Amino acid sequence: MIKTNRKNILLRPVLFSLPVLFLILSAGNLNSKPYQEKMNIADDRFENARANYMNFCAGCHGDKPEEYLSKKWMYGKDYASVFKSIKDGREEIGMPSFEAAFSDDEIRDISLFLLEEGNKERFYRALDEQKQVYETRGQKYTVDTIVTGFTQPWGMTWLPDGDMLITEQSGELYRFDGESLTEISGLPRIYYFGQGGLLDVELHPEYEENGWIYISYSYYAGETLEDGSSTALLRARLKNDQLVDQEILFRAVPTEKRGQHFGSRIEFDREGYLYLSVGDRGRQDNAQLLENHSGTVHRLNDDGSIPDDNPFVDEPGAISSIFTYGHRNIQGLAINPYTGEIWSHEHGPRGGDEINIERAGQNYGWPEITYGINYNGTIITEDTAKEGMIQPIIYWDPSIAPCGMDWVTGGKYPAWEGDLLVGSLRFKYVELCDVEGNEVVAQDRILDGWGRVRNVKLGPDSLIYVALEEPGFIVRLHPVND
Repeated sequence: MIKTNRKNILLRPVLFSLPVLFLILSAGNLNSKPYQEKMNIADDRFENARANYMNFCAGCHGDKPEEYLSKKWMYGKDYASVFKSIKDGREEIGMPSFEAAFSDDEIRDISLFLLEEGNKERFYRALDEQKQVYETRGQKYTVDTIVTGFTQPWGMTWLPDGDMLITEQSGELYRFDGESLTEISGLPRIYYFGQGGLLDVELHPEYEENGWIYISYSYYAGETLEDGSSTALLRARLKNDQLVDQEILFRAVPTEKRGQHFGSRIEFDREGYLYLSVGDRGRQDNAQLLENHSGTVHRLNDDGSIPDDNPFVDEPGAISSIFTYGHRNIQGLAINPYTGEIWSHEHGPRGGDEINIERAGQNYGWPEITYGINYNGTIITEDTAKEGMIQPIIYWDPSIAPCGMDWVTGGKYPAWEGDLLVGSLRFKYVELCDVEGNEVVAQDRILDGWGRVRNVKLGPDSLIYVALEEPGFIVRLHPVND
């Protein structure tokens, strides 16, 4: 095995006997009191609990109950803690209370269902040495695991020499040279809480001339987690595996103690302007206000200054970096290689995930219009359209929880050339969108069931790279062209 500078990072696929691994991972859970207590639930109540979980919870937590048990919104993994997390919620990190939606008996049954199903099967996907050939919409491909052992790989980009830069949400930045990982030092203090942490990373379009690397992250508003946070943008240069010449270009306000909706994707357009998304931070009404940064996309010069032709530079009280507003939480930005426009996707609530084209000064409607509802089933608004508010190119209902976005170009995948890639956290696949003009005319799935997709990008070799949470690895798709 190749040695690395990070404990528990493996650079080759680890092959397990799945039955053996199941026993290892479930040992200690099968004999626990919460697990045994499920046996007191009648079959119909158990199935009702499953239905309630799928209808009310899976849109955010995913279809597999073990994903719920692994998250930070849990108070713990015993019965009492699971019950409390559902009944009381943890609003500060985005988990609402379901006390009004369910009776105590229903919460009890959901809790026991989660413990039963969540402990049943936990294993990493093992890759067969005889590589399987997959086929989607006429394109065959195999899958290579590039690096494993992460928890939540978030951002990735490539240096001119081919090395990858990879962010881990917990606050580490790594350079991967194809054989080993090296941790990059010098990061600012990272607010790792809820959905916050070390997020996207992108190079300046003229990196080889100026050396600038751009990093988005959640910053501490004070000294502790209780002081809150929001989204920040840093640029720095890389020298001897250390970030130097650091400049903080952007800090979103208001800050919040809540841990959700930081947005934070970075993209450059053909003219060298930088675009940065900021989520609504769980304060949805702020997305309609131009005097704060929430629920917006910002357009900056590469040094963080404001372009003179930004749409709101002359509007009193408006934040002049705002390019578009009325967004919930954009976690996908990508430049259309054919038109030069910036495309985005964003998380809706329960239903209503969207793809949009970012156009100067436009209002995308959240929360005045939406195709979704609250996670607990309550109505946000009856309106799906209003004058002066942009309709999405497409929306998903049920939500796929989109994250990561890029276009297929370069000729390596002839059957997919010009398609748009969108990662799905909830359903654990990459959505392959057939785009004609500004319309999505067909949708297919690749890497179906492999893991929660946090990012998908086309590398400098024109191959598709996908960052997967749970268990946490990066894979590459190799085309098989007859």
